[in-house]
Amino acid sequence: MANPSQRGLRMPESPIRKLSPLAEKAKARGIKVYHLNIGQPDIPTPEVGLEAVRNIDRKILEYSPSYGFHSLRQKMALYYQRFNIDVGVDDIIVTAGGSEAILFAFLSCLDPGDEIIVPEPAYANYTAFANVAGVVVRPVVTSIDEGFCLPPISKIEEQITERTRGILICNPNNPTGYLYTRREMNQIRDIVKKHDLYLFSDEVYREFCYTGAPYISAFHLDGIDDNVVLVDSVSKRYSECGIRIGALVTKNKLVRQNAMKLCQARLSPPLLGQIVAEASLDVSKDYLLDVYDEYVERRKFLIDGLNRIHGVYSPIPMGAFYTVAKLPIDNADKFCAWLLTDFEYEGNTVMLAPASGFYTNPGKACNEVRIAYVLDKEDLKVALKVLEKALEAYPNRTL
Repeated sequence: MANPSQRGLRMPESPIRKLSPLAEKAKARGIKVYHLNIGQPDIPTPEVGLEAVRNIDRKILEYSPSYGFHSLRQKMALYYQRFNIDVGVDDIIVTAGGSEAILFAFLSCLDPGDEIIVPEPAYANYTAFANVAGVVVRPVVTSIDEGFCLPPISKIEEQITERTRGILICNPNNPTGYLYTRREMNQIRDIVKKHDLYLFSDEVYREFCYTGAPYISAFHLDGIDDNVVLVDSVSKRYSECGIRIGALVTKNKLVRQNAMKLCQARLSPPLLGQIVAEASLDVSKDYLLDVYDEYVERRKFLIDGLNRIHGVYSPIPMGAFYTVAKLPIDNADKFCAWLLTDFEYEGNTVMLAPASGFYTNPGKACNEVRIAYVLDKEDLKVALKVLEKALEAYPNRTL
């Protein structure tokens, strides 16, 4: 039998999706599974986006330009200006979701063996795509006990070697919900300038910031315009995960030229997705405000509920719609599987994402899980009760 690639063997499983077969078996047994493991909102997609699908009047579903429709990129540039992000149409490349934007950013900026510094826990696909690109992730670990704030700058600079080419941040953060402060962003900027690094900035969740402080984009930082490569997606803000439309945004012309070669090789971003995304950019402010208010309420409901369960601790996330919670268990991977294979409460169980999968090195956060508050409060109420009962019944509880 021919051997598979070492790249494939090194590829990490998704901590978000790897337990899906167990969830499907639980459903087949008649158990209702509350999915808190994945960032799939239950918020309705904007009607303007759905209408765009219903009213498609084309005789041919053709290739689009490799960089995406000009009209879509024009609207995106105007959208960014609402956040004081000064980019033009030519700075924006439409991608097949934020995931493709991450991969193309790595392939356009980095060579095999190059290194990037990533605060962890971090979105698991960063490591996956770094592996595809032959890039080495050098993690800087943050702590739940400190609210996942950025470690001292000295800890970051300790990770810099002659092969370091960039820093990758997610702001607001997935999986922790942490929101970087102006001071932290300025510290990151200073390191980027000092060592002439790329700053890869995943800003998919910019609509969901829950503090009074202004949202700080990497493009708000002085003196590093050519170093910034921004990753974006419409998936979360418009509840359009399935249309697979994202963006790579940079003022660095050479990076865009490299990225365009990759875009040409994959031909074009999704045609129908671009139609939906372009229409959705016209969504009313009321839609976005209602969605924001809903997540604020869900966040309070979930965090209050988690911290009332004996032995459970979650800091208050200041952005996105995730939190990482510490549970009184021996091993989160085993516990999350056990929830699907051996436990139910009144015909229900919950699916969580083990936090260990959001770290590059094994053995981290063995008693932590990521929870996505993407269900309404009635569903969250049931899920919290199920989790409480599960912790009482779990045979390897530590408290």
